[in-house]
Amino acid sequence: MAPFSSVFNMEVSESNKIELKQKGFATINGLYNNEETEAMIAAIDRADQAKNTFRRASELFAIRQLFKEVPELMPVVFNTQLKQLVQEVFGPDYFIVKSIYFDKPESANWYVAYHQDLMIAVDKKLQLEHFGPWTVKQNQYSVQPPVALLERNFTIRIHLDDTDAGNGALRIIEASHLKKIYRPETIDYGSEQETICPVEKGGVMIMKPLLLHSSGRSTSGKRRRVIHIEFSDQALPEGLAWAEKQEI
Repeated sequence: MAPFSSVFNMEVSESNKIELKQKGFATINGLYNNEETEAMIAAIDRADQAKNTFRRASELFAIRQLFKEVPELMPVVFNTQLKQLVQEVFGPDYFIVKSIYFDKPESANWYVAYHQDLMIAVDKKLQLEHFGPWTVKQNQYSVQPPVALLERNFTIRIHLDDTDAGNGALRIIEASHLKKIYRPETIDYGSEQETICPVEKGGVMIMKPLLLHSSGRSTSGKRRRVIHIEFSDQALPEGLAWAEKQEI
């Protein structure tokens, strides 16, 4: 793998930052080498799957609160390259607010319809102006915050397999993050630009949470494993805390 500094200069130049701002996403291949991605997979495979944050079905395996459940992932995931990426693209004040692992097996025949990531994970439910609706799943509270907060957040998806249209690469509507809350049922496909976002094993996709995105069914017989990490630099109102806040 090329030194990260050269990868960064080549693929996350100032023009790429502008593209991220304008289109809502960017992909960077070669961030992790094969040894690092295999170390992540091995750590996940060793984890105790009996906890209620683990969800296993024939067509999906997922782990919520990933870094809490598999803490040995942290030094591998947050190597010098990823820390530099966050610093260079977003700045020094960002921290982790959510981490999830998704495994779409080779035979998976489900898809995720277009949506925005509008909910954040918090420690409790409070009556707060401009916060809502609320949900609670497996003792985890989530709430839709003001749009201004979501506009500053970002997500990094680390790909542990080569991912393309055949095994569930994300489909996105370019620049949809600029339209605030954008209901999927109102998408005008005649005027919008739909893009498939392939990412190589060891690569990452950066995206804004307000970007409309979906995932198709697996048709190629290839597995798709992704570590999904959400970041923020925002303080929540007094009395409310991020449920999974961790410093990088």
